[in-house]
Order: sequence, then C-alpha cells, then structure tokens
Amino acid sequence: MSVGVDPLRITDRGRSIYGSTPPGQSIPCARDTPLTDTELAAVVEAIASGREQRRTVFLPEDLRTRDWPSVMQVSLRLDERLGWPPAGWKIGAASEEVRRSEGLPGPAPGRIYRDTVFESPARLAPALFINYRNVECEFAFRLAEVVSPRGHPYSEQEVAARIECLMPVLEIGDTVFEDWYGASGYFGSCLDNGGGAALVLGAPIVAWRDLDLPNARMALFLNGDFVKEGFGRAAMGHPLTALTWLVNWLGERGRGLAAGEIISTGTCTGHCFAAPGDEVSVQFDAIGSVEARFEP
Repeated sequence: MSVGVDPLRITDRGRSIYGSTPPGQSIPCARDTPLTDTELAAVVEAIASGREQRRTVFLPEDLRTRDWPSVMQVSLRLDERLGWPPAGWKIGAASEEVRRSEGLPGPAPGRIYRDTVFESPARLAPALFINYRNVECEFAFRLAEVVSPRGHPYSEQEVAARIECLMPVLEIGDTVFEDWYGASGYFGSCLDNGGGAALVLGAPIVAWRDLDLPNARMALFLNGDFVKEGFGRAAMGHPLTALTWLVNWLGERGRGLAAGEIISTGTCTGHCFAAPGDEVSVQFDAIGSVEARFEP
C-alpha cells in the first residue's frame, strides 16, 4: 500500500512543493491540433533556453497543445537542440498511477545525460534542478550490445539477450515549467525531456533473471521517514516489458541504442517531491538500496 507525500508541504516560495495544482486536477489546454514546424521550433527553443540558463519558462497559450505526436516531436528535437552527451534513456509515466495524476495518454521517453548520472550514495547539487526534485524509484538496465532499428519489433527475449545488468535507481524529475501538475494541461513535463533531470545508480546485478521483478518491493524514505512503497510491476507489468517498449518506440523512429546505454524503465512508487536539504533512500527488498541527498 502506498502512502502519499503530504500535499500541504510548503516551500520557501509559499506554495505546495509541486506547485499550485493538485495531482489529477490540471485543466487541459484548449488546443488539440498539431504544432507547425515553426511552432515546434519555438517550443524547443524556449525549453532549451530555460534548461541552459536554469530558469523557469512560460509557454504562451498559442504554443500549448494536447496533440501527442507534437509533444513527442518536441522532446526528440529538444535532445538534438541541446546536444548534450547522452548516457541513455528514461521512461516517464510508465505507471498507470502517474498517467492518471497527469492526465497523460501514454508513456513519455526522455534522455539521460552523462553529466546527470551519479552512483549511490549521491550528493546532488542545486545546479542540477530548476523547479523540482521529483523522486521516483525504478529499475534500470544497462545494455551489453547495440540494439539497431529494424523493420519489425523486438521481442522481450531478444531485448533480454542484449542486457548486461540491472540496477536499482532513483530517477529525479524536474521541468522548466512552474506548477508541475498545472503544466500537465499541455503535457509540460513530457515536452521537457519527459521530466528527466538526474539518475542515481545502485549496485549492478548481473543475475537479474533470477529475480521476481514484478513482485520486487521497494520502500521509499524521506529524511528517515517511510513515505510509500511500490512494486516492479508498476512499470508496464514488468521492467523488461517497459524496456522492450522503449526499444520499439525508438525503432519506429529510426533510432537505436548503443552498448553501455542505461535505460530507466519507469517509476514503481509514483511521485515524491523533495526539497533542498532533504535526504532520500529506497530499499529494494533482497536487491539493494539507493541513497541521495539534495544539497541546499
């Protein structure tokens, strides 16, 4: 059973730690038509500038849309525009709970960048984040072999054969948009790299096939207090299923994965928003632990 974070926790800016809009209460923007190429470029540039300058971005109403293909195009073009050295991929909203809380039609991939990957126990500097520190407990895989795009989907067995190891991880979400759930009305975190900001890695496990990953329990603690628990099945039923989904999603767009890339397969505990100075840890039963401190 999950225990939610206190929604009334207030930041030094006098607002709830995730913004003014509660989960599941965002107001959909009026537009549901595709963005033009000019509009796509404008959205990408706005987000990229916010990321580079570490500042909040306001997206004008005429650039907001609920057209999902446009949102996915922005996310991919943002990666190209930033040009940061990649370390892999992450899957946002792999869990049904998160999709309900943000009103999302599907999972939202994002890039993991090399300079944002840390080993546990990690100390995470303020410069990594703009507005949020959204802690999610996940399983990640590191690939041993290239996965090239091809004309038909990969099976889970084919993907599993290319895995080097599994790792328990903390994936930390952030976005340039103020009011996390309010921005869900135009899929804000999905536009902004699927909300990805940092990844903290636990110890690698080579014999991951021996684990019952769907039933693997994880318990999240904030400043030593238990917050919530989750299970591996929250990520599309099985973390390997989530990984295979990403492989094929990328393949449909002519993209592959390189050996050594890390793919974090989606939160199994939902959202837990932390603040500067907080310490978080997650205990993965019979698997290991991951710890991080957010420096003030």
